[in-house]
Amino acid sequence: MGKYIILIFCKDKQGIIADFTQSIYSNNGNITYIDQYVDKENNNFFMRIETEFNSISDFKKFNLFFVNGPVKKYNINYDISLKDYNSKVGIYVSKYNHCLYDIISRTKSDELQIEISFIISNHIDLKNIADKFSIPFYHIPVSKSNKLNAEKKQLDILNKYNPDLIILARYMQILEDKVISNFKNKIINIHHSFLPAFPGGRPYHKAFERGVKIIGATSHYVTNELDGGPIIEQDIIRISHIHNIESLINKGKDLEKVVLSRAIKLHIEKKILVHLNKTVIFN
Repeated sequence: MGKYIILIFCKDKQGIIADFTQSIYSNNGNITYIDQYVDKENNNFFMRIETEFNSISDFKKFNLFFVNGPVKKYNINYDISLKDYNSKVGIYVSKYNHCLYDIISRTKSDELQIEISFIISNHIDLKNIADKFSIPFYHIPVSKSNKLNAEKKQLDILNKYNPDLIILARYMQILEDKVISNFKNKIINIHHSFLPAFPGGRPYHKAFERGVKIIGATSHYVTNELDGGPIIEQDIIRISHIHNIESLINKGKDLEKVVLSRAIKLHIEKKILVHLNKTVIFN
């Protein structure tokens, strides 16, 4: 029995759900989960369905019926993927290790259904972690003078492994345009949410000096606009005058790990639809 996840986006019209569910039922399929959202302001329709078919033959019949029927009738943009599939993931890191360790730990405990294919870093510092878990590690230094060469090396690695997802686990460099364009909506970043108030280095120190009351973390898809991609997940914790800088940094790291892991899980479980520069997150 094959299990599939189907994501749908189109303009909202009467009959979409009825026609779509009929296309599954008439081809011996069964819907096990369905969630939909209508953006009434812009007349947009979004839907996520989990379904199963008794055979590959039944699924192929459905796919043909669906493409030649509802897809054409409603001009549907869609994505169909296997439900029980371990996504191939590549991780970019610099010197911070908290997010990398967390991703590996959640993977080993089957909390994240992923396979870590490789790690790329502009520093050598975290190679010992990759070696410990037998993950291929590629050290590619990045500077103003070698950015194009570094990008070429990265693209060679990405073409070799063809990952389903790239995770920037506190990678402290800006990705070049070709990497971003080749993996549209497949690169997830994590950073503190002090932006834009406290840009640049030592943000926690700057926040401490201003006496901030909230620490946050944001995970988003990477686009050519720096830290401006569609937001996937965010969270905050409250702090007060009793917390010192070290406490702020540690709380920030904990928050980054949790928010990043949530974003990864939402992505690999196909619970995200990106439209323009926003995300629709299904339950």
